Amino acid sequence: MLKPNVYSAPSNIAIIKYMGKTSAQQNLPTNPSISYTLNHLRSFVTIEPISGDKDQWQPLVGDGLLSLELTEKGKTKFLNHLSRIKDIWGIKQAYLVKSANNFPSDCGIASSSSSFAALTFAAATEFEKLQPNGRATPESMSKISRLGSGSSCRSFFDSWAMWETDGAQEWNGQFKDLNHSVMLLDSTKKDVSSSDAHVRVPSSPLFAARLKSVKNRLVLLEKANANADWNTFCALAIEEFEEMHQLFETSVPSFSYRNENTMSVLKRLHQINGELKTKMLITMDAGNNIHFMTLPDHRGDLQTLAELFPQNTFINSWSYKGAQGV
Repeated sequence: MLKPNVYSAPSNIAIIKYMGKTSAQQNLPTNPSISYTLNHLRSFVTIEPISGDKDQWQPLVGDGLLSLELTEKGKTKFLNHLSRIKDIWGIKQAYLVKSANNFPSDCGIASSSSSFAALTFAAATEFEKLQPNGRATPESMSKISRLGSGSSCRSFFDSWAMWETDGAQEWNGQFKDLNHSVMLLDSTKKDVSSSDAHVRVPSSPLFAARLKSVKNRLVLLEKANANADWNTFCALAIEEFEEMHQLFETSVPSFSYRNENTMSVLKRLHQINGELKTKMLITMDAGNNIHFMTLPDHRGDLQTLAELFPQNTFINSWSYKGAQGV
C-alpha cells in the first residue's frame, strides 16, 4: 500500500485578536481580526481509508514532530470536524487520521489553528480527488476550517490574513518577512482552553467597551499599515493583547494566563522596547508565552533577548529545527 500524503498547515499570531463569539456553534467572531502567518510553526496530518464505519485518530510520528496525545474530548472534536468535511463532499468511507505538531500544543501558540487547518487541507484535497466540487480552494477551506476552530480560518493565507465573517481572506500587510520568536515561559497545557475563554469573556464588565475599542484600533492599525508606520503598528499590537488579557482577568469567574513572573518579564520587555528606535512587536495569545516580531533587518534585537533572559527557551523563525512543510 502506498504511504499516505503528509499535509501541513501553519499557525498564526493575531495582532487584532479574535476573542468572543456571536455564534458559538458556528464560530462567528464578535469583531474582525488580523493575523500574521507563522510558517515555521506547523501541524502535520495524514488521512487514509480504513475498514469499518468509524473514523479513528492516532498521533503522527516523524522527525521533528513532538509527541502528541489528544484527550477524548480533543479526539472527538477533531474527528467531528472530519465528519463535517466528509458530509460536504458526500464521503461515506471511514478514515484513520494521524496528526502532530512541530511545536508545543495547548500553551498559547495557536496549535488549534494549525491542526484544524491541516486537517481541513488534508481532507478537502483528498476528497476533491474523489468527488470534485470546487471547494478545495483557500477561501472555501477557510470557511470550512472555521467550523472546527475559528482562528484556523486565517492559516490558509500568507503572510497576513483578515477574518471578518464566515471566512478569512488575504490582507495586504506592508510588513513582510518578519522575524518571529516565542519566549516559552510555560509549555505545559493551559488550565483554561481558548474555547472556554471565549465563553467567559462576555461576563467581563470591560467586554462592551472592548467591542468599540477594538474596531477603533483596527482602523488605526490599517492606517499604520498603509503608511508603513511600524512603530505605531507595534504600539497598537501591545494595546490589543493587554486589553484581551484584561478581559480574562475581569471575567466571572476570573482567570489569568499570566503569573507574577510573566508580568515581571513584560515590564522588563517594555523597558527594553522603549529604548529601541525601531520597536519590537510584542503580543500574547490566550496563554502564558510571549511572541515577538521585528522587521527583517532587526533580528539582532530578538537575538539579544536570549542573552537577557537566559533562563527561558526561545523558538525562533530563522533557526527553528522542527519538521517543516512538504
